Amino acid sequence: MNKKSIITCAMSGAGTFKQNNPAVPYTPEEFADEAEKACRAGAAIVHVHARDDNGMATHDIGRIRATHDAIRERVPGVIVNLSSAVGPLATPEQRIEQILEIRPEMASLNTNTMNFSIIDRKTGAIVFDNVFTNTFTMLRDFGRAMEENGVKPEVEVYDMGGLDNFLLIDRQGIFSSPYAFNFVWGVAGGQRFRPEVFAALVKAIPAEANFTACGIGPDQFFACMQSCIMGGHLRVGLEDNTRMPGGELARGNYELVEWAAALVRSLGREPATPDEARKILGLGKNSA
Repeated sequence: MNKKSIITCAMSGAGTFKQNNPAVPYTPEEFADEAEKACRAGAAIVHVHARDDNGMATHDIGRIRATHDAIRERVPGVIVNLSSAVGPLATPEQRIEQILEIRPEMASLNTNTMNFSIIDRKTGAIVFDNVFTNTFTMLRDFGRAMEENGVKPEVEVYDMGGLDNFLLIDRQGIFSSPYAFNFVWGVAGGQRFRPEVFAALVKAIPAEANFTACGIGPDQFFACMQSCIMGGHLRVGLEDNTRMPGGELARGNYELVEWAAALVRSLGREPATPDEARKILGLGKNSA
């Protein structure tokens, strides 16, 4: 088991807003502030969904670049992982274009078309209903484009079918090892956190692969704990969950990272630095 555990901080997704937690960043400067605090707390990677000034997800390349560059200027060593989803209104061309224009060190690569919604957990009421489109063609073309431009794909897996989709396309020889998987738990349309399913996913990935786990809401804490126990890595942040284990609002992304760092150390591991994370993930091996 690697003694270093990579902590990723997902600072702001497409579905959390300041009314959910005032610390959710919108502007490039707010992203830079949150990234600096998160990295000081132990994060090696920051995952970014850029927002406009009103907090809406944006596929505007200028805004995404400004957010990326503000983070890199404030925290030069951090690994920036850009989302290739960029909100429900973006076309496939817009989703990949911003990755190829900016060329971050990492970017998300989604594996299947699925319901991706917001459901009230207590009542089952549908708050927001959406289909997240990720065809086999997109998986192949996005993956090839990332690899050819020196961007490490972080393979987003929402269920066993998504993993099987990736492994099927992987037969084309597109992807470079070591692979980086992120197992996502608790999305309405994906699967809830189940320890036995997590174990099956880890058993099904290639031996040299790295894996991270994240969870929506309270699933965040259970998924991260099991990932760390199994030798994997952790993702926390206000994109996935706005509250601490006791139910109180997190004071910022950094407080969730502090929780993750304490968890890692309690299990005899240490948070990886950005350079240690680069070595573990094999970043820069095929940079253009």
